[in-house]
Amino acid sequence: MGLFFIMTLASHSAAQNNVKQIFGVDVYPKDIKVGAQRTDIYFPWIKNKKIAVVANHTSLIGNTHLVDSLLHAGFAVKKVFCPEHGFRGKADAGETVGNTIDEITKLPVVSLYGKNKKPTPADLADVDVVIFDIQDVGARFYTYISTMHYVMEACAENNKLFIVLDRPNPNGYYVDGPVLEKEFTSFVGMHPVPIVHGMTIAEFACMINGEKWLSNGIQCQLKYVTVYNYNHISLYQVPVKPSPNLPSMESMYLYPSLCLFEGTCVSVGRGTTTPFEVVGHPKIDSTGFSFTPKSIDGMSKKPPFEGIKCNGYNFHNYAAEFIKGYGKLYIFPIIELYKELKGKTDFFAPNFDRYAGTAKLRQQIINGVSEEEIRASWHDDLVAFKKIRKKYLLYSDFE
Repeated sequence: MGLFFIMTLASHSAAQNNVKQIFGVDVYPKDIKVGAQRTDIYFPWIKNKKIAVVANHTSLIGNTHLVDSLLHAGFAVKKVFCPEHGFRGKADAGETVGNTIDEITKLPVVSLYGKNKKPTPADLADVDVVIFDIQDVGARFYTYISTMHYVMEACAENNKLFIVLDRPNPNGYYVDGPVLEKEFTSFVGMHPVPIVHGMTIAEFACMINGEKWLSNGIQCQLKYVTVYNYNHISLYQVPVKPSPNLPSMESMYLYPSLCLFEGTCVSVGRGTTTPFEVVGHPKIDSTGFSFTPKSIDGMSKKPPFEGIKCNGYNFHNYAAEFIKGYGKLYIFPIIELYKELKGKTDFFAPNFDRYAGTAKLRQQIINGVSEEEIRASWHDDLVAFKKIRKKYLLYSDFE
């Protein structure tokens, strides 16, 4: 299968390898200003207010953290809420993050990952407004939007203003994948949206509020600051890795597709310096490429197949040349690797359906349904979602 797989990659790349040619415009705008930079808009909103900030290491104004900027400007920041990976972004995926005191600002940091995913009334008792400023990557199972949901819900229940400082979505130029079915709701998928929703964090907040997806259909007081000079054709170069295992733009472009392997026996390169750019397994036949996962502090502790050689595929160059212009979820690898490993190991893990948002995709792959037929089965749900999405867009769309 290895040679066929590589040849197919090459043929796909040859078909589409020039992003500017595909979109017909310069897709790398130079003078983008993220919401946090547009202080003239939101500073008046928070004057004389007691503030909590939902933030992590990506919450920057230039090279200065948003929290530091607010404190320097004299605002009354009372605490920080942090999502998965912690306030400074050093915790592994899925690692419990505890409450702490930030060493730099001495502010209390309240974890929203682990046992407590939602601010309590006591957490919000001493604040008037909550500011959310985190770089997202535009995939349903990336948990920052789940954290945002719970914070919005807490703000609605406790009558607090919720402000989103928007940032571009590096995968905001397409919509694709199965739409999550209600029975597969979890922290890695809380909303009836496709795997790639094509929305910024502020647009997504507007949709959560407008569609009344919060508990009991409540809505929060919501304000947002848009990104200057961004639209859904733009390919944004994220200046800081959004989480420890997305260290490159290539990994971010591949993440929506390769994260499905997290629900299988296949390694996505955790324990290497190129996670979500490579896939492999000890029982894949030799392909000419291999990696051996190891524990890496700040990225992966005890990764799958630690110390064991995994044969597989390196998608780095493929992502750089092709994925940006593909504009679809890339499901060819998971279909082909299921065929390669079928009978050698249990391919699907119990959590696969939670990542997919449906049991249908797993069954389609097992049944040998073609990529074209799988995509066709998403069509009606995607059309319905795009109608909902359109109501909440804050920027010019790709369609």
